[in-house]
Amino acid sequence: MSTALLCVRLFLAAVFALAAVTKLADVRGSRAAVAGFGVPDRWAVPLGTLLPVAELAVAAALLPAGSAREGALGAAVLLGLFIAVMARSMARGEAPECHCFGQLHSEPAGPRALARNLALAALATFAAAAGWSDAGPSALAWIGGLNGTGAVALASGLGLAALAACSAWALLALLRQNGRIMLRLEALEAQLDPSAARPSPAAPHRGLPLGAPAPAFALEGLSGDSATLESLVSVDAPLMLVFTDPECGPCNALLPQIAQWQRELRGRLTIAVLTSGSEREYRAKVREHDIVSVWLDEGARVYNAYRVSGTPSAVLIDGRGRIASAVAGGTPAISALIADVARPAHAARPAAPGVGSPAPALELADLTGELVPLVDADRDTLVLFWNPSCGFCQRMLDDVRAFERSSPPGAPRLLLVSSGSVAENERLALRAPVALDPAFAAGAAFGSTGTPSAVLVDRRGNVASEFAVGASQVLALAAEATERAAA
Repeated sequence: MSTALLCVRLFLAAVFALAAVTKLADVRGSRAAVAGFGVPDRWAVPLGTLLPVAELAVAAALLPAGSAREGALGAAVLLGLFIAVMARSMARGEAPECHCFGQLHSEPAGPRALARNLALAALATFAAAAGWSDAGPSALAWIGGLNGTGAVALASGLGLAALAACSAWALLALLRQNGRIMLRLEALEAQLDPSAARPSPAAPHRGLPLGAPAPAFALEGLSGDSATLESLVSVDAPLMLVFTDPECGPCNALLPQIAQWQRELRGRLTIAVLTSGSEREYRAKVREHDIVSVWLDEGARVYNAYRVSGTPSAVLIDGRGRIASAVAGGTPAISALIADVARPAHAARPAAPGVGSPAPALELADLTGELVPLVDADRDTLVLFWNPSCGFCQRMLDDVRAFERSSPPGAPRLLLVSSGSVAENERLALRAPVALDPAFAAGAAFGSTGTPSAVLVDRRGNVASEFAVGASQVLALAAEATERAAA
């Protein structure tokens, strides 16, 4: 029995020591975890600091025989408290991060974490009850009684364990740092070539039509405040809604980058984070990364109203409260959308030229490298701005082909201005000339903010229509121009 008690005490001491050391290495996260379990803000900081100190004291008390009983009782009490707060959170449908082993391991409070603490509590209760009158040999005395070979073996084992723990911690830190680096590289890549980070045609993302009124909403914040679409939209800065979920791994990896975007783009872009999780679930994450403007989307009502199909996703709303982008799904697409908004002031897109104004003078090359004239002296030109990686463009491709086949003589000439690559545009198999615009410079010159969009240029080189945004408006413009030419 004495040997069993010693083994249990050593195991519990190792667990509590590991938990204490990893929490002390991330005191900020420990405090945030305490707050996530409903502790008031004024108590979260001291308790988050004292908790690992108490765990370290329990680990130390479990080793000598003289204090082993008190150490086992302390372990049982602490584990009982952990079990109680976890059970309370689970009963309320909440799942805050336990932060049990600091940066080494953390998981939402759930059945698995509860079962682990119950098992540890059973061991602590056994050590306290069975060792009440005789806690067994002292771990320190046992170590002192080892012969040379045993001491070397113990030292080697402890060294290997420490090395394994340090390696695991270093690997975790490296993976997190690598994730942050990848996010920055994706954002830089998107800024240099926005088309490279757009969603692929195989996985189009849904969303509302460009230019459509953004659905109104009223949401509660983490601190009891509230926000509406009207309160977030500003004529001075567009609004970006970022849809997240606390159980979404890519969402959690994106949080540090969201915080950085909010700081760097303050005054130029309002970034509102919407989460379908509970207040307690998200509070610790928000505090850890200093994220502002976080709103609870209960029942995913806003998520569904904006036709979002996954997390993380984002959509841009202009100062008039209208949809200004397709839904960007995934980190690369969101980074591309951010890079587009974050263009320097001198690179801002000009306003669209009005009807009757001269069209911008452009020199664009086709798929073979030959220059494509914007103006046709014999007929009007329907300039269609396109991106092969745009899901909305892909869905209207058959309609564009039908327009080509059924256009009568004299109908407007179709000119596709595409930001995709040569290979991507060749796969479209269109008869119309395709002018390559990889940086979307031509679209910017016309004031286009997305694809698909179109404008009519007459044979004199003047803008002959309002700008059409979205498949339905583009096809309506094409039909109207064709009817007018036939008449």
